[in-house]
Amino acid sequence: MVERSRFITRADLRADLERLGLRPGDAVLAHGALSKVGRLLNGPDAVIGALLDAVSPGGTVLAYTDWDARYDELLDPDGRVPDRWRAHIPPFDARASRAIRDNGALPEFLRTMPGALRSGNPGASVAALGARAGWFTEDHPLDYGYGPGSPLAKLVEAGGKVVMIGAPLDTMTLLHHAEHLADLPGKRVIRYEVPLATGHGVEWHAVEEFDTGNPVVDGFAEDYFAEIVRDFLASGRGARGVVGEAESVLVDAPEMCAFAVAWMEKHRPH
Repeated sequence: MVERSRFITRADLRADLERLGLRPGDAVLAHGALSKVGRLLNGPDAVIGALLDAVSPGGTVLAYTDWDARYDELLDPDGRVPDRWRAHIPPFDARASRAIRDNGALPEFLRTMPGALRSGNPGASVAALGARAGWFTEDHPLDYGYGPGSPLAKLVEAGGKVVMIGAPLDTMTLLHHAEHLADLPGKRVIRYEVPLATGHGVEWHAVEEFDTGNPVVDGFAEDYFAEIVRDFLASGRGARGVVGEAESVLVDAPEMCAFAVAWMEKHRPH
């Protein structure tokens, strides 16, 4: 009989994250492909617990949740939902609406942890748990939710970090903030309606945002975020290591964002 590999514990993961460079007091935006981490004792909760352990005391763990709404194909050319569908689309409730499934299990597990908070922009929403969770998630603008006042902008302001635990490099959400900041003529803008759950019932709001579902301007490759992160790492910044069994990356958010803005402006299509 083939002996099965050992379980990976919360303590193992904490040690790996500390070797990678996480420190007490850090604010860290975490992306994870948890199937790559290995045989986890206590599953995704072990990863979240290890992240919290590594940044405690005083730290905060964040994850990009988005919103599992999936009504995009119903929008008309003006971004409006036709009347016949409006009553059928559940409104966004920051306390209850599921995180989008495309980003794996980590965001939804973090969102549902006791004490976790979530920001109020549906598509750009972020969950946070820890010392500064309230500050990161409060007052998230509905328009241009990856720009000023967003949790991503606050991560840069706070000198936070981003960790990619086995996650593809082109999924680094922080670079949507860089897209917002970069001087790139011809950025694609999208407009769409969202229903929000309020104490007075459902309220529909028109939202305007740079297109985050595609490269923000024509001419960039579909996975150009990965190219930016690889170039950043090749410049000697950031750290590579293993968390559990997952190849992982840790970067400083202000450095990564500034590098990405400069990269986009230098390589912008003409």
